[in-house]
Amino acid sequence: MIVDDKGIKDSWKEYMEKLMNEENEWDHKILAGIKEGPADCIRIAEVTAVLKMMKRHKAPGLSGLVAKKIQATRDIGTQCMLHLCQGYFK
Repeated sequence: MIVDDKGIKDSWKEYMEKLMNEENEWDHKILAGIKEGPADCIRIAEVTAVLKMMKRHKAPGLSGLVAKKIQATRDIGTQCMLHLCQGYFK
């Protein structure tokens, strides 16, 4: 079990490098329609629903900590996450 910060960072780096450099097969069966015009904004209800689905104490490293902290702060954490998501979306 890795408990020191450097070990955790190195573990995540190794995992992400493997994930991003691995070739995956695609069967081309997924179809999606073309949407024209401006995209819809992310809504607070969507962020709240996703945060409720995040399992605390299950995810290792940063994601487990983030889920725990955001869920603990309730409205403030949800608002911050909404603002962050909308910024990425734009």
